Amino acid sequence: MPYRTVRHLAAAGCAAILGLAVAGASRGAAAGPSVLRVGSYHGIAGTYASVQVAVDAAQPGDWVLVGPGDYHESGANDTSVPKKVAGVLITTAGVHLRGMDRNGAIVDGTKPGAAGPCDPAAGLQQFGPNGSDGTPTGRNGVEVYKADGVSVENLTICNFQSSDGGNNGNQLWFNGGDSSGKIGMGPFAISYITASDSYYKDSAHGQGAYGIFTSNERGPGVIAHTYASNMGDSSYYVGACPDCNVDLTDAHAVNSALGFSGTNAGGHLLIENSEWNDNKVGILPNSLNNDDAPSPQDGACPNGGTGPTGTPSCTVIRNNYVHDNNNANTPQLGIAGAAPVGAGIEISGGHNDTVVDNRIINQGGWGIVINDFPDTGTPPPVANCNGGFNTPAACDFVAYGTEVAHNTLGNNGGFGNPGNGDLAVATAPSGANPGNCFHHNRDSSGTLSSDPPAIETLMGTCGQPNSGYSGPTTAGLFCATGGIIAIGPVTPQCALSNPPLNYPTPTHPTTAPIPHDLATMPDPCTGVPANPWCPTAAVAAATATAPTALANTAMTPVAPGVPAVAAVVGLVLTAAWRRRESRSG
Repeated sequence: MPYRTVRHLAAAGCAAILGLAVAGASRGAAAGPSVLRVGSYHGIAGTYASVQVAVDAAQPGDWVLVGPGDYHESGANDTSVPKKVAGVLITTAGVHLRGMDRNGAIVDGTKPGAAGPCDPAAGLQQFGPNGSDGTPTGRNGVEVYKADGVSVENLTICNFQSSDGGNNGNQLWFNGGDSSGKIGMGPFAISYITASDSYYKDSAHGQGAYGIFTSNERGPGVIAHTYASNMGDSSYYVGACPDCNVDLTDAHAVNSALGFSGTNAGGHLLIENSEWNDNKVGILPNSLNNDDAPSPQDGACPNGGTGPTGTPSCTVIRNNYVHDNNNANTPQLGIAGAAPVGAGIEISGGHNDTVVDNRIINQGGWGIVINDFPDTGTPPPVANCNGGFNTPAACDFVAYGTEVAHNTLGNNGGFGNPGNGDLAVATAPSGANPGNCFHHNRDSSGTLSSDPPAIETLMGTCGQPNSGYSGPTTAGLFCATGGIIAIGPVTPQCALSNPPLNYPTPTHPTTAPIPHDLATMPDPCTGVPANPWCPTAAVAAATATAPTALANTAMTPVAPGVPAVAAVVGLVLTAAWRRRESRSG
């Protein structure tokens, strides 16, 4: 039974209020937003056959509604800008793209003529136009490029493949300036999205890289009521944002190398009320010295503020159901394919996060593990090892300052290796920084397992430096990642341990079925101006100050568990490590 504790917020029309920030920028205020209809709905034909053509015609504040259908889009093939190769490319601020049926309105990366949507046949996949080197670039699905106030809702997006080198392959991407080290995007909203890929050949060839991806943005943004699966890197990715201002809620991540990856993501960031299962790793915030600059991953509240749990941490992982992330046979892409199978929540080189009130069960390796990360990759010019320590071999990110509290754990450590269990650390001393701390966690059996033993006694005090710990988990991570925590075959690394360690290795990586019966938006006409598909709909009311509030509000909670961004944006909540060596996003 899926675990859901999503709050029921009485609010209306996230996209309508997002649109207030930009509506009317290029047309008279009296004219109001237009509704552009793609396909047909309830027997009423729209005026467009292509999503991209409708998006290109939209002005700030307009709505693009998509009727049920299988849309094989190939609207943007700008190979001079490698990140702008997409089925549907949105570059106009304030556009609201919404399907009328989440399961029936499909933006499909396969070639036309398939027997059905999201067809897994190898001959039906598209890997993008050739780039300057003569090889395919890969493609993204729906990409929002440096455009504020955009919402994408109530769609299925599938089978947009990366290049063989791992570029692109994002099903839904809000791109604020990938690899620039700068923030280039503000408010956004994502809801009722299914992002998946039915095709996988092997780790050396193009594949779905990311499901729902945001980067180089400052928010506020909400990702709600979504499902993502079958990604070689991660189902969900939020990165390259020192103060992300994102609430990821009511998500479900399945059968990906990583359920969540958050490279150098911090500040106001909530990962909550979601389910993570059958991945290699469930949730993995991480620091890397790569093009997702600036590093590190740091959850400290900006400007000395206080986070939602009353501490100086504003990156909070809470109220999640994390289970059975022991799957060595997910799709595999780059370094994410070497993630340590069997970890529920892993903080890799991260700082000042909070992990609280989660339920974590059936993890073969570790329920929650915190470890340092030595990034041995050659950094791009935009990276400077900020937050890490430069050594001759690596940029070494020491993990410190994370609080792990009030989590319920059970049946973890099933691989049976030394160090496997509920809680573990593999870190150097924190120096003058606060150490990682653990308190009030419980195992449903009554006995909490940890490495080091009695972790809540040794590291039970928050806010003070501690000496770190390097025990059996250090060798386990080295083994389980093939020597990255030096990438190499896993089995020889495990065999070098004494005694030899046992972590699952890939035998037949494959995709899981894409569900087509997920909850659709209860009323897709909510907040939409009256039109032939929504003849009685009305734009949601909003105050005259809403645009300013939306643009400037940080995610300071206004009530327990309810971030201000949700209140301002008005999102309808009715019922939420990879190092990219050649950079996939």
